[in-house]
Amino acid sequence: MGDAGANRVGGRVPWDLLPLLPLGILAGLLSGLLGIGGGLIFSPLLLWIGLSPHQALATSTLAIVPTTMGGSWAHLRSGAVPTPALGCICGGAIAGSLVFSQAGNGLQGWQLLALQGLMYAVIAVVIRPPQDQPESVAALPLAGLAAVGLVAGWSSGLLGVGGGLVMVPLMVQGLKLRVYQAIRLSTLAVCASAATASLTFWSDGRADLGIGLLLGGTAALASQWAAARLQRVSESQLVWLLRALCALLAVDGLRRAVQLALG
Repeated sequence: MGDAGANRVGGRVPWDLLPLLPLGILAGLLSGLLGIGGGLIFSPLLLWIGLSPHQALATSTLAIVPTTMGGSWAHLRSGAVPTPALGCICGGAIAGSLVFSQAGNGLQGWQLLALQGLMYAVIAVVIRPPQDQPESVAALPLAGLAAVGLVAGWSSGLLGVGGGLVMVPLMVQGLKLRVYQAIRLSTLAVCASAATASLTFWSDGRADLGIGLLLGGTAALASQWAAARLQRVSESQLVWLLRALCALLAVDGLRRAVQLALG
């Protein structure tokens, strides 16, 4: 991070980023609607302003925390999140973050970006709109939800993305949950995993606190607003939006990885 400390990275201070805050609002809207953390917006943005891949991914994780807190609060207030399911998926997410938040230090920047791109490409191919799903699942698969949480922790701790783009498809395709329920659980698990990973990133100097809180605080307001209106968007529309985002991010991540690898 250099001698400038936690409030400056690459010669920029948080207040220099005010023109970029509309992208923070966009990240918050996507977080509230899709159960993601907003890292898909934050990571490319932070790379664009000059942060290294390690700094960008770590600061993105920090920004995810306030972003998802807004949506999490809206979902908890709705009363539609079963406590046992919440405990399992958040427990798995926290455990995964603790394990993998140190692993990224052993990889080069282009390798992190390549892993991101490949992950998004797989999701874009796998996820499908729901077909004849029941209104509710008789018995929630708690062990499966804990495993999904571990995947979120891996994604957040290693790649600097909240994991929502991974968890929602896993819960919809693998565990047969309704899209709305998967999004609610994903938002809460992303918040837990990102908060855990952020402690490591901040303590070892990879994450910039000022930039993370500025972007994440702006996104939090939009996230809470969007989460409260989740049911107004059809499940098919939500799934196709997820697919489009994943395809776009796969192309961008792999392009950046190739450029960085070639020097």
